[in-house]
Amino acid sequence: MGFMPVLVVIPLAAALIIPLTGRIWRRSGDLLGSLATGVLVVLSLLLTYYVSRVGFLKYYLGGWAIREGITIGIGMVADSLTVLMLLVVNSVSFLVSIYSISYMEKYTAKPLYYTLLMLMVAGMNGIILTGDLFNLFVFFEIAVISSYALVAFGTEEEELEASFKYQVLSSLGSLSILLGIVIILGRTGALNMADISTLLATQPRAFSLNFVAALFLFGFGLKASLVPFHAWLPDAHPAAPSPVSAMLSGVFIKVAGVYALTRIFFNVLGMTATLSSLLLILGIISMVVGALLALGQEDIKRLLAYSSISQIGYVMIGLGTGTPLGILGGLFHLFNHATFKSLLFLCAGSAEYTTGTRELKKLGGLTERMPISGYTSAIGSLAIAGVPPFNGFWSKLFIVIALVQSGKWAVAVITILISVLTLGYFLKVQRLAFFGRIPERWKNIREVPGGMCFALIVLAIICLLVGITFPWFLRNLFNPAVQVLLQGTGYAQLILGSGG
Repeated sequence: MGFMPVLVVIPLAAALIIPLTGRIWRRSGDLLGSLATGVLVVLSLLLTYYVSRVGFLKYYLGGWAIREGITIGIGMVADSLTVLMLLVVNSVSFLVSIYSISYMEKYTAKPLYYTLLMLMVAGMNGIILTGDLFNLFVFFEIAVISSYALVAFGTEEEELEASFKYQVLSSLGSLSILLGIVIILGRTGALNMADISTLLATQPRAFSLNFVAALFLFGFGLKASLVPFHAWLPDAHPAAPSPVSAMLSGVFIKVAGVYALTRIFFNVLGMTATLSSLLLILGIISMVVGALLALGQEDIKRLLAYSSISQIGYVMIGLGTGTPLGILGGLFHLFNHATFKSLLFLCAGSAEYTTGTRELKKLGGLTERMPISGYTSAIGSLAIAGVPPFNGFWSKLFIVIALVQSGKWAVAVITILISVLTLGYFLKVQRLAFFGRIPERWKNIREVPGGMCFALIVLAIICLLVGITFPWFLRNLFNPAVQVLLQGTGYAQLILGSGG
């Protein structure tokens, strides 16, 4: 149990050390960033093993536990949902760090980039592990503030404008979350999520609790880029360096948005029919609007940004069904989206790295000179469109079946149609950017460096491997995570009833 805080301490320590060593050796960030995230992957796997054996672990920093019926101090909890998210975050972070070794050479302040990246990782790991709302907000702000700087890292007009817009909107979301936490503290006198859940279960569900749910839905929904809270994302993704875009879309919007919202709604406030319907409606709107807006984009990273909005809609639809199969499909698609969307953003980064442009009409035929980038991009495109045997097919299939079982035939049909539309605009990406005849001006380009290719190949293998062996992943990773959410507020009694 004692190594749970290390998942936060390691990236924080790396963020402190990298700028100091960077004054002596500019490439220290490459080594320390990759080493830190690699260790985090190993620790995540180790924690997954322990949780699979005992169900969950909890740890109180400083040895504090329950005093007079209320949990005080900083508590961390690891359950099956926690380890699933940790594996996603730290695996993507490791591959992004490897990819960044070559990609970030064109930027002058490389140690600063790794410092901010490590702070983002520390914040996301803290959000996942924390057992109380106040520290969730603290870690949330660490991750969010570092993301502001990463979006603006190029310091050009486009980057600064996108970062400012993101910061203004995000500040409103943070204020909304903080207000919700204050109201809960005033009503229950507690910040520990298990305590809050237990105390609220003994009280009638008042209007103030519904108001808190609305505040959290706005705050975390903005980070998840649900429509209509999505305005920051289409500008932030094109402006940010591609590794940052991969982090933002691959893991950040899922941890700071979907995970936090899901954990609070299911295990703290308690999921109601109204909340389920809201998640379902917002999911449908996001899925449709994101896909339609992606269809007409000519900037490859802006297209991927709108696609992220659409794919998060799938996740929310699955969670909004409230059924075991729907929740399974939602969590599975969250995992899958982290892999294929990170892959696609890194492939877009490879194209921009070699050609200097993101405009689809200016590209073309890149696979001839960049076969690894081209073919891995094709794999990511097929996976996100839900083409078998790739991983995206199964998660979308589970969501559609769950909708049919729930009697939501119209939503199931819309979900299938949007998947077909997704295939359409990603075929456009492949045709315009990677296949066809290569223009004369790109005849002399070459494949990206080895570290960048390594990240692309690993993510592409995951998309295929998970699709082929999905029953194993369902049995060992996703079904236990689904059970955590299905326990609802009763999960708190399990946490409080066990030793510290």
